[in-house]
Amino acid sequence: MAQRYYRIVSKGGFSDTDSEKEVSLRLEKLGELIRYHNDLYHVQGVPEIPDSDFDSLWHELIALEEKYPNLVKSDSPSTNVGGRSNTPFAEVEHRLPMQSLDNAFDIEQLHSWADKIERRLDGNQKISSWVCELKFDGLAVSIRYEKGQLVQAATRGDGVIGEDVTDNVLTISDVPKSLRNEFPEILEVRGEVYLGIEAFNSLNRSRESSNEPIFANPRNTAAGSLRQKDSTVTASRNLSFWAYQIGEIKDASLENGHYETMQWLRKLGLPINEHARRFTDFQDVVSYIESIEGMRHDLDYEIDGVVVKVDDLVIQQELGSTARAPRWAIAYKLPPEERTTRLIDIEVSIGPGGQATPFAKLEPVFVGGSTIGTATLHNADQVIEKDVRPGDLVVVRKAGDVIPEVLRPVLSERPKNSRPWKFPSSCPACKTHLERREGEAATFCNNYECPRQIRGRIEHFVSRGAMDIEGFGEQRVDLFVSEGLIRDVSDIFRIDFDRISTMEGFGELSVTNLKNAIEEARSRDLGRLLFALRIPHVGITIANLIAENFSDIEELKKAKIHDLEIIDGLGPKIASSVFEWFMNDRNISLISSLQNLGVNPRSELKQMAESEMTLKGMTIVVTGKLKDFSREEARRVIKDRGGNSPASVSAKTTYLLAGEGGGSKLDQAEKFGVSVIDESVFSHLIENGELPE
Repeated sequence: MAQRYYRIVSKGGFSDTDSEKEVSLRLEKLGELIRYHNDLYHVQGVPEIPDSDFDSLWHELIALEEKYPNLVKSDSPSTNVGGRSNTPFAEVEHRLPMQSLDNAFDIEQLHSWADKIERRLDGNQKISSWVCELKFDGLAVSIRYEKGQLVQAATRGDGVIGEDVTDNVLTISDVPKSLRNEFPEILEVRGEVYLGIEAFNSLNRSRESSNEPIFANPRNTAAGSLRQKDSTVTASRNLSFWAYQIGEIKDASLENGHYETMQWLRKLGLPINEHARRFTDFQDVVSYIESIEGMRHDLDYEIDGVVVKVDDLVIQQELGSTARAPRWAIAYKLPPEERTTRLIDIEVSIGPGGQATPFAKLEPVFVGGSTIGTATLHNADQVIEKDVRPGDLVVVRKAGDVIPEVLRPVLSERPKNSRPWKFPSSCPACKTHLERREGEAATFCNNYECPRQIRGRIEHFVSRGAMDIEGFGEQRVDLFVSEGLIRDVSDIFRIDFDRISTMEGFGELSVTNLKNAIEEARSRDLGRLLFALRIPHVGITIANLIAENFSDIEELKKAKIHDLEIIDGLGPKIASSVFEWFMNDRNISLISSLQNLGVNPRSELKQMAESEMTLKGMTIVVTGKLKDFSREEARRVIKDRGGNSPASVSAKTTYLLAGEGGGSKLDQAEKFGVSVIDESVFSHLIENGELPE
């Protein structure tokens, strides 16, 4: 497969001047690639490229076949669902084919699909309701019950023939071994086996502690776990399952609609996802999709879209299917969070603490809602472990606001002259020898006067989450450091405004604004200053936690290590890091300089009256989309009022504050018997310290 995938994706569409011979050759190559990647995805469970790139191949094939129907071959992938190859599992023939879904990539395509199927109906029929379900990123399976007992489970395979994975599915706790209530003689349920994000992270932590290689992502891990020959291995992976469709059924009267059918399955004991919704107005379908896009990262499982279905089962039957997909359903794909692109080079950046971090220079690619040209590679060990090299086609991931990351190379596309990348021995900014500390993965430039470190410390200090000084963008920081106006963060508070006013681009108003912003920063709270100082292991949450326990910087300077260790949530490693930082002469000198310049903040919490500490001793977890607060603002209010707001629900949680789309935390609250409150109750709790009567 070497060097073929990228060229095909890069070439783009054909023009009217292309000969049928060229088109035929193109179709043949596309078919070969799609069958190859279908087999990796559906059968082996080890996809090599992201879904979004596979979709590009697929849609080019469909477009060419529609334009040149005379060139369509009988073995075209467009007539099949997946792939099939040699397998250690017994074959299972699906009594009803397990079809795939057609895709929509924007709202216009979604509306076009809805209009198209409406036109297929005769004048007396109208689609009165639609059902929206999350599109889970897992492995499709079929589970067969006879007389209420689970007798067989199979993978999708190529849609006609799947693999018998009954023993492995029986280990999944979500899957009932027997149905309850009044069940039919035969019931085949179709759904998705997946691995929750927390379960995935826990599995990787366990493997890491045992010096085993960690897994790449939940989807691949779920697929590989389900295809284990030893079912005890599958049982150890904590897989989960959602049901979303009925296949074969015998001796049962179905409900009139798909949504009601899913509720019937729930009564039989099958897990149905709580985010499924039914709508009568198609515009509500669009609004629902937009809301899911905003909350996708609050879920404890990965999704890549929303499935929209016609609710009426009679209309579903009339609309029927194409060779590979039902006409009455479509998958709306959310913006891809993984794409492939070419890695141009690997460079090293120097952070404000001296850490040397490798990063990838990429051919720009649209992923996770924005175009990126760089992505992190974390450290030298990660580059070696992933074995990514300049010239590679690589898979890049960007999820929400997370920093883009290079995941892996596409090895079948690696250039023949490729050579492993080597970490540089000297700092690219100051040429100081780079050192790797014993027992650590990071490499450091230990020159405190390194120009890149100076810029980095200042950029962090003035950033919005730290001292929040307007007018100090990267370009201005670079200018002020280059001109010798600032050598360290304390210099910000004695900067020469007369000299700045003579510089190009600085008028009277901009100088005044900068002066006011610096003046405002002198009164920032203690938590912000601690975060701004970049104490090792102290992020904004830990900084605020420390500030809650000390009245000002002077009290913190005098603290003993025991005073830090007893703070709930700090831990000995962080306590030691903070204590050692305040023992360093250079750091003490910096604090003294800041104090002499009028930067001597106090803890906001310590200044609040005891009567205002209405949430003292309470642990309140926040989830979902709130109307009157951001989640971060809600957590801040909780902490300011004396409460605690961790990220997850436990038996110690007092309340769960839930907005729209609460996700898995609602399930955890039910499990631990934790009371769920809304914003109105929360507001009353803030004011009164107790729930309304």
